[in-house]
Amino acid sequence: MDAPEFDRARAVWWTLAVVLAGVFAFTVYSFIGTFVLGVFIYYATRPVYRRLQRWVRPPTVAAIVALVTLALPAMLLAAYTTAVGLQELDQLLTTQDVDLGALGALLEPYLDVSSVVQDPEAFLNQPSVQDALQKTADNALDYIGFLTSFIVHIFAVIIIAFYLLRDDHQLAAWFRRRFTDGAGVSTAYGRAVDNDFSNIFFGNILFAFATGIIAAVSYWTLNAFSPASIAIPYPVLLGLVTGVASLIPIIGIKLVWVPLAGWLGVVAVQQDAGYGFVAVFVAVAAVIVDFVPDLLLRPYVSGRNLHLGLVILAYVFGPLLWGWYGLFLGPMVLVLVVHFVRLVLPELLAGEQIEPEPLGRDVWTDGRHGTVQTRVSDFRTDGASEDADTTNTN
Repeated sequence: MDAPEFDRARAVWWTLAVVLAGVFAFTVYSFIGTFVLGVFIYYATRPVYRRLQRWVRPPTVAAIVALVTLALPAMLLAAYTTAVGLQELDQLLTTQDVDLGALGALLEPYLDVSSVVQDPEAFLNQPSVQDALQKTADNALDYIGFLTSFIVHIFAVIIIAFYLLRDDHQLAAWFRRRFTDGAGVSTAYGRAVDNDFSNIFFGNILFAFATGIIAAVSYWTLNAFSPASIAIPYPVLLGLVTGVASLIPIIGIKLVWVPLAGWLGVVAVQQDAGYGFVAVFVAVAAVIVDFVPDLLLRPYVSGRNLHLGLVILAYVFGPLLWGWYGLFLGPMVLVLVVHFVRLVLPELLAGEQIEPEPLGRDVWTDGRHGTVQTRVSDFRTDGASEDADTTNTN
């Protein structure tokens, strides 16, 4: 007699679960760009945060320091540089009367809003600092709604990244308790995904952003001292293109500055002037834009488990499909799909037992094991992991 009542109760709870899941999914979908950017900031600052934890206590303070000193300035600088680059792209399209079709419609809103900021040259050419600030304020008033929304979203991004930094070990522990299976597939899948997210976000994208900003600043600075007969066209835009090209190892950056150097050389020969400027440009581009980022930043991009062609396609099709946040969401989807195919799909199709193996280099533990790096194969189940810890201790 109790069975029907029990079934009705379960039906009510399942209905509530579906409603709550739908509300949560709708919320995430409505602000998907904010959530994805928050995840990116988390992975981009996590290595710095974990080093800060050695000297800064408690974890809350370490997370705030990492975000305020690294993530927030980097986001503002990247946003400003991108806005100036979009202005130069708009000037180029207007001057050359180029119609990009559907791509132009995708870029149009960002081209309009980019007028809020001034490029450094226009800012410095104002009669006084007061006039420059007044013009910037007048431009900002035209987009007060957009700027308010931008500030709110940046605040939300920082909050998401903050709690992921501080409480990621608790989230990992909850995931293991709820979803760990006997074969350790879910744990292996989660760690493989986490490892490649770290490679992509802290490695590839952060390297591209850093290279783009270095190139844009270098090109603009060179233009400030260029002779009247020769100059770098659209320096900030070319700097951003250099950052995008840096996703291609070894030759990517050279694909931008070498042809540009050749073009400047041709102009110098035609004008019979500016040879020294061309030589300085080649030296700066080869050393500061190309060699230094590869020497200092490229080592962080190592141990990738993803095919380079797939990664580049994710960077290309992600923004085309989802907009600006597709730059982050595209690679995330790629990582989730690739490791699902590697670890889960074989058993689903053939019924084969999955025996997870280490994928690539070692990955960080969740914090329960300290700061030691551990292989995926060490985490078959919580019980097996604890047994391994006991054996190592003894």
